[in-house]
Amino acid sequence: MTRVYIPYGTTEGKTAKIAEYIADVIRHHGHEAEPTQIGQVRNGITGGYDGVIVGAAIHMGKHDKHIVEFARKNRDLLERLPSAFFSVSLAVHGDAQEAEGYVRRFEQETGWRPSRIACFAGALAYTQYGFVKRHVIEEDRRGQARQLGHRHLARLRLHEVG
Repeated sequence: MTRVYIPYGTTEGKTAKIAEYIADVIRHHGHEAEPTQIGQVRNGITGGYDGVIVGAAIHMGKHDKHIVEFARKNRDLLERLPSAFFSVSLAVHGDAQEAEGYVRRFEQETGWRPSRIACFAGALAYTQYGFVKRHVIEEDRRGQARQLGHRHLARLRLHEVG
């Protein structure tokens, strides 16, 4: 029986749902799968796995920093084992090249070249966001970057504010 480890980083839960779905498919085929949120991983990949599927969402134009660090630290093992990477972003809805660019940047940042890559569409949970994050999204949608600009807004920890 094959054991597959599925570490992922999620902020709003969509990446977790995708990781759980992948695990269910693997289990349906008679194998073991262990999806784990990266925040719960302390020492990297432990032994005993036959493959790894890493997942990360895009927020503010970047993959989760914990996943990037995880892939860097575990690059040698990820390259030895059968491994894959999935990226979750809103860009998949309308700009596949942008979504693929996020994956290329991830590969450059980590030095890891997964043998399989998938890009999945993320979700915009607009009604669940606080005032500040909704405002940023609205401004972005209108294409009206104000004097404050996205560089300053990106520094805000919006998930803590809203």
